[in-house]
Amino acid sequence: MYTNASSAALLTLETLGLSNAYIYPAFLFGTLTYMCIMFFNLLLLITIACSAKLHRPMFILLFSLPISDMLGATALFPQLVYSIVTQNRLISLPACFVQAFLVHFYGTGNLLILSAMAYDRYIAICCPLRYSAIMTPLCLVRMIIFIWLLNFSVIGTLFLLFKRLRFCRTNIVDLYCNNPSLLKLSCDNTSVNNYYGMFFIVFLQGGSLSIILYTYAQILRTCVMTNQPDARKKAIQTCGTHLTIYLILQINTLATLLAHRFESVSPLLRRALGVSVLIFPPFLDPVIYGLKTKDLKQSIRIFLKRNVN
Repeated sequence: MYTNASSAALLTLETLGLSNAYIYPAFLFGTLTYMCIMFFNLLLLITIACSAKLHRPMFILLFSLPISDMLGATALFPQLVYSIVTQNRLISLPACFVQAFLVHFYGTGNLLILSAMAYDRYIAICCPLRYSAIMTPLCLVRMIIFIWLLNFSVIGTLFLLFKRLRFCRTNIVDLYCNNPSLLKLSCDNTSVNNYYGMFFIVFLQGGSLSIILYTYAQILRTCVMTNQPDARKKAIQTCGTHLTIYLILQINTLATLLAHRFESVSPLLRRALGVSVLIFPPFLDPVIYGLKTKDLKQSIRIFLKRNVN
């Protein structure tokens, strides 16, 4: 048995189950996936930063999304590809907590950012004449600061609750560290952590879903009532892109969290869902936005032509 004070203790992550023939292909695949995620998201960041025509509320809010996606990918891939090539699934207790914190910080950050972007689209489409008066630079700065502060506060509290627990197990039941798998290491009563975790799910998942449902119901109503086909098409295209990204994250995250709450769920399915949350959104977010958002697509093309040539 060891306690919180034994920070030198080593934990064992769930085995990858790779045969020798698949070690290097898996290492190569993981490394290339991580490099693609970082490249696509950095390209999105640099394009928004360098293109003056993208210095608008929608894209300024979008700027936070690739930062969050890169944090999530970095929480998983470096440790994962290292463990693939070395076949070493050990991780220290502090490193495990850092990884878990980054994983939850990424997921919560994405939900908050996408909710703020939904509000921005709601104001732009439903109240176009008041848009510039509402979405001022000061309002944008406040929204962005609030998103990151709320994210840090909620996730910080989630992990501060571990200070009161003692650990008596060393086997992490997932392929990476997260809050549910860390709780399963404790031999103390984890009711407070579980209640806060449920509040966390209801508050963030439910609150985010409520914002999305309300804003998109109003946007749909406005699109149906408008007499301008071009404006309707542009609104539907922009919102369709945003909604696709939101649904990918929301369904993945909710399924993963619920899989930890029910013992009957297959461990293999739970692990697959857990990994998919850290692979698909960071990979697909910049690709979908880059391909489906006209202004962003044009700016990326111009940026690449200017720098490649």
